[in-house]
Amino acid sequence: MLRSYDEVLKRVLEGSPVTLAVAAAEDREVLECVAMAKGMGLCDALLVGDPERIAPLAEEVGLKDFQVIPDPDPVSAALTASEAVRNRRAQVLMKGLVNTSDFMRGVLNPDKGLRTGNLISHLSVFQIPGEERLVFHSDGGINIAPDLDAKRGILANALVALRALGYECPNVAILSANEQVNPKMQSTVDAAALVEEWKSGAFGDCVVEGPIALDVAVSPEAAKHKGIDSKISGEVDLFLMPNIEAGNVAGKSLIYYAKAQMAGLVLGAAAPIVLTSRSETAKGKLYSIAMACLVSQGSANL
Repeated sequence: MLRSYDEVLKRVLEGSPVTLAVAAAEDREVLECVAMAKGMGLCDALLVGDPERIAPLAEEVGLKDFQVIPDPDPVSAALTASEAVRNRRAQVLMKGLVNTSDFMRGVLNPDKGLRTGNLISHLSVFQIPGEERLVFHSDGGINIAPDLDAKRGILANALVALRALGYECPNVAILSANEQVNPKMQSTVDAAALVEEWKSGAFGDCVVEGPIALDVAVSPEAAKHKGIDSKISGEVDLFLMPNIEAGNVAGKSLIYYAKAQMAGLVLGAAAPIVLTSRSETAKGKLYSIAMACLVSQGSANL
Protein backbone atom coordinates (compact mmCIF):
# COMPACT_ATOMS: atom_id res chain seq x y z
CA MET A 1 0.00 0.00 0.00
CA LEU A 2 1.28 3.45 -0.93
CA ARG A 3 0.69 6.03 1.78
CA SER A 4 1.91 9.22 0.12
CA TYR A 5 3.57 10.75 -2.92
CA ASP A 6 6.75 11.05 -0.87
CA GLU A 7 6.77 7.26 -0.70
CA VAL A 8 6.23 7.12 -4.47
CA LEU A 9 9.20 9.42 -5.07
CA LYS A 10 11.39 7.38 -2.73
CA ARG A 11 10.52 4.12 -4.47
CA VAL A 12 11.18 5.53 -7.94
CA LEU A 13 14.64 6.63 -6.82
CA GLU A 14 15.30 3.11 -5.52
CA GLY A 15 14.27 1.53 -8.83
CA SER A 16 15.87 1.09 -12.22
CA PRO A 17 16.50 4.16 -14.43
CA VAL A 18 13.55 5.45 -16.46
CA THR A 19 13.59 7.66 -19.54
CA LEU A 20 10.63 9.96 -20.22
CA ALA A 21 9.81 10.78 -23.85
CA VAL A 22 7.96 14.07 -24.32
CA ALA A 23 5.99 14.59 -27.53
CA ALA A 24 6.12 18.17 -28.88
CA ALA A 25 8.33 19.18 -25.98
CA GLU A 26 8.37 22.92 -26.78
CA ASP A 27 6.10 23.65 -23.80
CA ARG A 28 7.54 25.66 -20.93
CA GLU A 29 5.28 24.28 -18.21
CA VAL A 30 5.92 20.70 -19.24
CA LEU A 31 9.68 21.26 -19.47
CA GLU A 32 9.65 22.89 -16.05
CA CYS A 33 8.13 19.73 -14.57
CA VAL A 34 10.52 17.52 -16.53
CA ALA A 35 13.41 19.60 -15.15
CA MET A 36 12.08 19.08 -11.62
CA ALA A 37 11.73 15.34 -12.17
CA LYS A 38 15.17 15.02 -13.73
CA GLY A 39 16.73 17.19 -11.05
CA MET A 40 15.30 14.87 -8.39
CA GLY A 41 16.72 11.85 -10.23
CA LEU A 42 13.33 10.40 -11.15
CA CYS A 43 14.00 10.09 -14.88
CA ASP A 44 16.10 11.06 -17.86
CA ALA A 45 14.53 13.12 -20.64
CA LEU A 46 14.10 12.40 -24.35
CA LEU A 47 12.54 15.48 -25.94
CA VAL A 48 10.83 15.19 -29.31
CA GLY A 49 10.03 18.43 -31.09
CA ASP A 50 11.50 21.61 -32.52
CA PRO A 51 15.11 21.93 -31.26
CA GLU A 52 15.17 25.68 -31.88
CA ARG A 53 12.17 26.18 -29.61
CA ILE A 54 13.14 23.56 -27.05
CA ALA A 55 16.67 24.85 -26.39
CA PRO A 56 15.79 28.32 -24.99
CA LEU A 57 12.90 26.96 -22.95
CA ALA A 58 15.08 24.23 -21.48
CA GLU A 59 17.67 26.83 -20.53
CA GLU A 60 15.00 28.98 -18.87
CA VAL A 61 13.80 26.15 -16.66
CA GLY A 62 17.25 24.72 -15.94
CA LEU A 63 16.84 21.46 -17.81
CA LYS A 64 20.23 20.03 -18.79
CA ASP A 65 21.72 16.83 -20.19
CA PHE A 66 18.75 15.72 -22.25
CA GLN A 67 18.39 13.97 -25.60
CA VAL A 68 16.52 15.54 -28.52
CA ILE A 69 14.85 13.95 -31.52
CA PRO A 70 14.17 16.73 -34.03
CA ASP A 71 10.56 16.74 -35.25
CA PRO A 72 9.09 20.25 -35.49
CA ASP A 73 5.58 19.14 -36.46
CA PRO A 74 3.52 18.38 -33.30
CA VAL A 75 1.41 15.69 -34.96
CA SER A 76 4.48 13.92 -36.29
CA ALA A 77 6.27 14.43 -32.96
CA ALA A 78 3.52 12.49 -31.18
CA LEU A 79 4.12 9.53 -33.45
CA THR A 80 7.91 9.84 -33.19
CA ALA A 81 7.78 9.94 -29.39
CA SER A 82 5.44 6.94 -29.31
CA GLU A 83 7.79 5.04 -31.59
CA ALA A 84 10.72 5.88 -29.30
CA VAL A 85 8.86 4.28 -26.40
CA ARG A 86 7.85 1.33 -28.56
CA ASN A 87 11.53 0.81 -29.42
CA ARG A 88 12.51 1.08 -25.71
CA ARG A 89 14.48 4.29 -26.08
CA ALA A 90 12.13 5.50 -23.34
CA GLN A 91 9.78 3.78 -20.91
CA VAL A 92 7.19 6.51 -20.26
CA LEU A 93 5.44 8.87 -22.68
CA MET A 94 4.25 12.41 -21.91
CA LYS A 95 2.16 14.85 -23.91
CA GLY A 96 3.65 18.26 -24.62
CA LEU A 97 2.37 21.07 -26.85
CA VAL A 98 0.14 18.96 -29.07
CA ASN A 99 -3.61 18.54 -29.33
CA THR A 100 -4.81 15.58 -27.27
CA SER A 101 -6.55 13.90 -30.21
CA ASP A 102 -3.39 14.20 -32.34
CA PHE A 103 -1.30 12.91 -29.46
CA MET A 104 -3.53 9.87 -28.97
CA ARG A 105 -3.56 9.23 -32.71
CA GLY A 106 0.20 8.79 -32.49
CA VAL A 107 -0.12 6.57 -29.44
CA LEU A 108 -2.64 4.32 -31.18
CA ASN A 109 -0.87 4.11 -34.54
CA PRO A 110 -0.82 0.38 -35.35
CA ASP A 111 2.64 0.42 -36.95
CA LYS A 112 4.67 2.79 -34.78
CA GLY A 113 2.54 3.52 -31.73
CA LEU A 114 1.76 1.81 -28.45
CA ARG A 115 -1.52 0.11 -29.29
CA THR A 116 -2.05 -3.19 -27.47
CA GLY A 117 -5.68 -3.93 -28.26
CA ASN A 118 -6.65 -3.07 -24.69
CA LEU A 119 -9.11 -0.32 -23.86
CA ILE A 120 -7.45 3.04 -23.16
CA SER A 121 -8.50 4.39 -19.77
CA HIS A 122 -7.55 7.00 -17.18
CA LEU A 123 -6.41 6.35 -13.63
CA SER A 124 -6.54 9.18 -11.09
CA VAL A 125 -4.50 9.07 -7.90
CA PHE A 126 -5.33 11.17 -4.84
CA GLN A 127 -3.45 12.02 -1.68
CA ILE A 128 -6.17 13.23 0.68
CA PRO A 129 -5.27 15.16 3.85
CA GLY A 130 -6.04 13.03 6.89
CA GLU A 131 -6.09 9.76 4.97
CA GLU A 132 -3.38 7.15 5.48
CA ARG A 133 -3.33 5.80 1.93
CA LEU A 134 -3.33 6.96 -1.66
CA VAL A 135 -6.72 6.46 -3.32
CA PHE A 136 -7.26 5.48 -6.96
CA HIS A 137 -10.25 6.35 -9.18
CA SER A 138 -11.05 5.13 -12.69
CA ASP A 139 -12.30 6.31 -15.11
CA GLY A 140 -12.95 10.02 -14.73
CA GLY A 141 -11.09 11.20 -17.80
CA ILE A 142 -11.54 9.17 -20.98
CA ASN A 143 -14.46 6.73 -21.16
CA ILE A 144 -17.70 8.70 -21.11
CA ALA A 145 -20.42 6.11 -20.56
CA PRO A 146 -18.70 2.73 -20.29
CA ASP A 147 -20.81 -0.37 -20.79
CA LEU A 148 -20.05 -3.63 -19.01
CA ASP A 149 -17.33 -4.59 -21.46
CA ALA A 150 -15.64 -1.20 -21.11
CA LYS A 151 -15.85 -1.34 -17.32
CA ARG A 152 -14.22 -4.75 -17.50
CA GLY A 153 -11.36 -3.19 -19.46
CA ILE A 154 -11.10 -0.20 -17.12
CA LEU A 155 -10.90 -2.50 -14.11
CA ALA A 156 -8.34 -4.76 -15.76
CA ASN A 157 -6.11 -1.79 -16.68
CA ALA A 158 -6.28 -0.35 -13.18
CA LEU A 159 -5.46 -3.68 -11.57
CA VAL A 160 -2.39 -4.09 -13.80
CA ALA A 161 -1.20 -0.65 -12.68
CA LEU A 162 -1.87 -1.29 -8.99
CA ARG A 163 -0.02 -4.59 -9.10
CA ALA A 164 2.91 -2.84 -10.76
CA LEU A 165 2.80 -0.41 -7.85
CA GLY A 166 3.11 -3.28 -5.39
CA TYR A 167 -0.52 -3.98 -4.46
CA GLU A 168 -0.73 -7.77 -4.20
CA CYS A 169 -4.47 -7.92 -3.50
CA PRO A 170 -6.17 -4.56 -4.15
CA ASN A 171 -9.56 -3.75 -2.64
CA VAL A 172 -11.98 -2.56 -5.33
CA ALA A 173 -15.32 -0.80 -4.83
CA ILE A 174 -17.60 -0.69 -7.87
CA LEU A 175 -19.58 2.44 -7.11
CA SER A 176 -23.25 3.13 -7.61
CA ALA A 177 -25.98 4.98 -5.70
CA ASN A 178 -26.82 2.02 -3.45
CA GLU A 179 -26.12 -1.63 -2.80
CA GLN A 180 -29.24 -3.09 -4.36
CA VAL A 181 -29.29 -4.39 -7.94
CA ASN A 182 -31.93 -2.39 -9.78
CA PRO A 183 -32.63 -3.14 -13.46
CA LYS A 184 -33.52 0.53 -13.92
CA MET A 185 -30.05 1.57 -12.72
CA GLN A 186 -27.55 0.03 -15.14
CA SER A 187 -24.53 0.74 -12.94
CA THR A 188 -25.89 -1.66 -10.29
CA VAL A 189 -26.43 -4.38 -12.88
CA ASP A 190 -22.92 -3.93 -14.27
CA ALA A 191 -21.40 -3.93 -10.78
CA ALA A 192 -23.10 -7.19 -9.88
CA ALA A 193 -21.92 -8.76 -13.14
CA LEU A 194 -18.31 -7.71 -12.49
CA VAL A 195 -18.46 -9.14 -8.97
CA GLU A 196 -19.65 -12.46 -10.38
CA GLU A 197 -16.75 -12.42 -12.86
CA TRP A 198 -14.35 -11.70 -10.01
CA LYS A 199 -15.75 -14.65 -8.06
CA SER A 200 -15.00 -16.85 -11.06
CA GLY A 201 -11.36 -15.71 -11.00
CA ALA A 202 -11.47 -13.28 -13.92
CA PHE A 203 -9.48 -10.51 -12.21
CA GLY A 204 -6.89 -12.44 -10.24
CA ASP A 205 -5.96 -11.62 -6.65
CA CYS A 206 -8.14 -8.75 -5.49
CA VAL A 207 -11.33 -8.18 -3.51
CA VAL A 208 -14.19 -6.70 -5.52
CA GLU A 209 -17.47 -5.48 -4.03
CA GLY A 210 -20.40 -3.87 -5.76
CA PRO A 211 -22.72 -2.30 -6.28
CA ILE A 212 -21.62 -0.22 -3.33
CA ALA A 213 -22.41 3.38 -2.39
CA LEU A 214 -19.61 5.77 -1.53
CA ASP A 215 -20.57 6.07 2.14
CA VAL A 216 -20.36 2.32 2.67
CA ALA A 217 -17.11 2.11 0.71
CA VAL A 218 -15.34 4.70 2.84
CA SER A 219 -17.01 4.33 6.25
CA PRO A 220 -17.28 1.11 8.29
CA GLU A 221 -19.76 2.98 10.49
CA ALA A 222 -22.02 3.63 7.50
CA ALA A 223 -21.75 -0.01 6.47
CA LYS A 224 -22.68 -1.14 9.98
CA HIS A 225 -25.58 1.32 10.14
CA LYS A 226 -26.94 -0.04 6.84
CA GLY A 227 -26.44 -3.62 7.96
CA ILE A 228 -23.95 -4.33 5.19
CA ASP A 229 -21.15 -6.83 5.75
CA SER A 230 -18.27 -5.39 3.73
CA LYS A 231 -14.74 -6.73 3.76
CA ILE A 232 -13.30 -3.56 2.21
CA SER A 233 -15.22 -0.70 3.83
CA GLY A 234 -12.74 1.97 4.91
CA GLU A 235 -9.89 0.19 3.12
CA VAL A 236 -10.71 0.65 -0.56
CA ASP A 237 -7.74 1.08 -2.88
CA LEU A 238 -9.59 1.49 -6.18
CA PHE A 239 -12.97 3.10 -6.80
CA LEU A 240 -14.45 2.06 -10.14
CA MET A 241 -16.70 4.87 -11.32
CA PRO A 242 -20.05 4.24 -13.07
CA ASN A 243 -19.37 6.93 -15.69
CA ILE A 244 -17.15 9.90 -16.50
CA GLU A 245 -19.47 12.39 -14.78
CA ALA A 246 -19.22 10.56 -11.47
CA GLY A 247 -15.46 10.24 -11.81
CA ASN A 248 -15.00 13.88 -12.75
CA VAL A 249 -17.21 15.20 -9.95
CA ALA A 250 -15.70 12.88 -7.35
CA GLY A 251 -12.17 13.86 -8.32
CA LYS A 252 -12.78 17.59 -8.42
CA SER A 253 -14.67 17.42 -5.13
CA LEU A 254 -11.61 15.86 -3.52
CA ILE A 255 -9.32 18.49 -5.04
CA TYR A 256 -11.36 21.59 -4.26
CA TYR A 257 -13.15 20.63 -1.03
CA ALA A 258 -10.78 18.14 0.60
CA LYS A 259 -7.62 19.81 -0.79
CA ALA A 260 -6.41 16.51 -2.24
CA GLN A 261 -3.39 16.38 -4.51
CA MET A 262 -4.08 14.52 -7.74
CA ALA A 263 -1.88 12.69 -10.21
CA GLY A 264 -3.07 10.92 -13.33
CA LEU A 265 -2.06 8.27 -15.84
CA VAL A 266 -3.37 6.92 -19.11
CA LEU A 267 -3.42 3.13 -19.13
CA GLY A 268 -4.00 0.39 -21.67
CA ALA A 269 -1.12 1.23 -24.00
CA ALA A 270 2.22 -0.59 -24.09
CA ALA A 271 3.66 1.93 -21.61
CA PRO A 272 2.28 4.36 -19.02
CA ILE A 273 1.33 7.77 -20.41
CA VAL A 274 1.33 11.15 -18.68
CA LEU A 275 -1.44 13.31 -20.08
CA THR A 276 -2.30 16.18 -17.74
CA SER A 277 -4.67 19.10 -18.21
CA ARG A 278 -3.42 22.63 -18.76
CA SER A 279 -4.89 23.58 -15.36
CA GLU A 280 -2.96 20.87 -13.51
CA THR A 281 -0.52 22.20 -10.93
CA ALA A 282 3.23 21.76 -11.27
CA LYS A 283 3.10 19.34 -8.33
CA GLY A 284 0.35 17.38 -10.03
CA LYS A 285 2.41 17.03 -13.19
CA LEU A 286 5.48 16.02 -11.18
CA TYR A 287 3.57 13.39 -9.23
CA SER A 288 2.02 12.10 -12.46
CA ILE A 289 5.51 11.62 -13.89
CA ALA A 290 6.59 9.86 -10.69
CA MET A 291 3.57 7.53 -10.72
CA ALA A 292 4.20 6.67 -14.38
CA CYS A 293 7.85 5.92 -13.64
CA LEU A 294 6.91 3.66 -10.73
CA VAL A 295 4.32 1.80 -12.82
CA SER A 296 6.95 1.31 -15.53
CA GLN A 297 9.50 0.00 -13.03
CA GLY A 298 6.96 -2.32 -11.44
CA SER A 299 5.67 -3.61 -14.77
CA ALA A 300 9.17 -4.77 -15.68
CA ASN A 301 9.13 -7.01 -12.60
CA LEU A 302 5.71 -8.59 -13.14
